[in-house]
Amino acid sequence: MTKTIHIKNMVCNRCKTVLKQELEAIGVEIINVELGKVTFKINSEIDLSTIKKIVDTNGFEVILDDNELILEEIKIALILLLDKSNDESLSSYLTQKIGREYSSLSKLFSKKEGITIEKYFINLKVEKAKEFIQMGNLNFSEIAYSLGYKNSSHLAQQFKTIIGMSMSDYKNIKNWERKPFDQII
Repeated sequence: MTKTIHIKNMVCNRCKTVLKQELEAIGVEIINVELGKVTFKINSEIDLSTIKKIVDTNGFEVILDDNELILEEIKIALILLLDKSNDESLSSYLTQKIGREYSSLSKLFSKKEGITIEKYFINLKVEKAKEFIQMGNLNFSEIAYSLGYKNSSHLAQQFKTIIGMSMSDYKNIKNWERKPFDQII
């Protein structure tokens, strides 16, 4: 028999790896690990409180509330969207991905997080742009295109508004500070 637990703040591949290793180290048989959730075989020797303790110790949180689960699903869907080339609107994408009307998702997100989904997604894009700048493999136009912008000036404007400096200035300072995706808001 298997059990799936949903986990808050598990938003990157490193998060998945750490949690998988920690759980396997205590004898949990992992079936699947995805952003935001872990499926494992139920083992009579390991109780759920032990698993929860490992989740908590690693800076994550087991999600028990339905609204919290929806918020985490939205965040994970947006993080996954960063790596896709997609012309679909944000509202259509989230409606299809989560299976709920966008208006209800938007209201819940704004109420609980104090920011709109659109602004949150822009913040994610800016953090991803910072990552691309640090890697140094792409020019600013290529970064903008890879993040779904039609031109680099739109990204440059949003970057400057959020970060307080131009992308060029950010590239040149070399004192790069980035927020982990789980700390954006």
